[in-house]
Amino acid sequence: MSDLPRKAVTRTAKLAALPLGFAGRATWGLGKRIGGKSAELVARELQQRTAEQLFKTLGQLKGGAMKLGQALSVFESALPEEVAGPYRAALTKLQEAAPPMPAATVHGVLAERLGPKWRESFLEFEDKPAAAASIGQVHRAVWHDGREVAVKVQYPGAGEALLSDLTQLSRFARLLGPLLPGMDVKPLITELRDRVAEELDYGLEAEAQRRHAEEFADDPDVVVPAVVHQSEQILVTEWMDGVPLSEVIADGTPEQRDRAGQLLARFLFSGPGRTGLLHADPHPGNFRLLPAPGAAPGAGAGVGVGAGVGVGAGQGTGDAGEGDGAGDAASWRLGVLDFGTVDRLPGGLPETIGVCLRTTLAGEAETVYDLLCAENFVKKSVALDPEEVLAYLLPIIEPARTDVFTFSRGWMRTQAARLADPRSPAHQLGKQLNLPPSYLLIHRVTLSTIGVLCQLGARVRLRDELEEWLPGFAAPDVPEE
Repeated sequence: MSDLPRKAVTRTAKLAALPLGFAGRATWGLGKRIGGKSAELVARELQQRTAEQLFKTLGQLKGGAMKLGQALSVFESALPEEVAGPYRAALTKLQEAAPPMPAATVHGVLAERLGPKWRESFLEFEDKPAAAASIGQVHRAVWHDGREVAVKVQYPGAGEALLSDLTQLSRFARLLGPLLPGMDVKPLITELRDRVAEELDYGLEAEAQRRHAEEFADDPDVVVPAVVHQSEQILVTEWMDGVPLSEVIADGTPEQRDRAGQLLARFLFSGPGRTGLLHADPHPGNFRLLPAPGAAPGAGAGVGVGAGVGVGAGQGTGDAGEGDGAGDAASWRLGVLDFGTVDRLPGGLPETIGVCLRTTLAGEAETVYDLLCAENFVKKSVALDPEEVLAYLLPIIEPARTDVFTFSRGWMRTQAARLADPRSPAHQLGKQLNLPPSYLLIHRVTLSTIGVLCQLGARVRLRDELEEWLPGFAAPDVPEE
């Protein structure tokens, strides 16, 4: 059996302890306030204590618990620095590692899925995993034809653990509100749960990765590893070296940060139109910064396929950017991993998004409001002031207002605080808006990508990417008279 802590009693007990701890801290906070401490100071202390317990528990478990932790980790930019700072390392760890399952279990899965002579498929196979995460782990190997490959092996019982964890977590999702101001966690958990079956299906993942690999095969900016072999619970892809984005966030040069941010934005907005798919798991563990072909990598070798959530493992920490042209930031490329969760958009991103962004920037309040009503962002039973809706939206889309925008944790926190403060008009108006189901995943992916850009502190020409790739954003051609 696997090392996955999936005994129902054990897992349920660990998760059930979370809301009890949250409730105890709320009582403690009330006592502090009665004792004279300010509400703001107490709230900060509650955030810090809640974060400590949450990340410790989620980090101990695989399955849905860790999946939620990784999904939440991209939003750490919205947390106050005194809360986010001490836990940034723990959040990064959630993206990159989990206790591996024993080699004997791995061999058993390989024998079951590839046959008793599975070793003949490989010239070499490393028993120690390069990465381990929520539903599977990755091993480095050499395929029988000499290609270096990443072998993704699914944990036995992963689906059962995912569903059990996410069901349990959904019961106290509202208690996570103080930890992530301005974000409703329950829809996120519901969405993760709805996509469990899809993420466990390596056939669907292989299909999505093949489509991306073919589309971006000759792309100068984006690299997707080719699929080598796929069977139930096993996915083999070409190995891909590179600097994990988590390392760029921690230690990258300004040039590397800017380049990674620009390419991440380009991939987000170009992918759906080129492949009909939206990569829906944009956390740092799923991306690599790669030097130009022929340049010295300099640092960090990464895995070529995500371990259930696209987690990679950096190997080595040299000075990325030194030697053989690797320092030319404009030549670095973005490596993309893990296509287990995608949104299928045959027509690309909805044109309504681009038109709404363009008209919002132009200050066309009535047009924007009509578009939101038509797409059910404003329900028929609700009547709002178009000018107030415009005022709500403009700060959020500030990155598209200028030629170059510097994403930062400070900006992210300002937006989160504006939307979370019950006293603010933005908070009151936001409660009256609706998010149609067809836009839910697009919305989360966009927010997550923005969170990563803020972690990078990247200077990005976002407007250029929107004009190039987002349908409806560029001003329509006016026919000549």
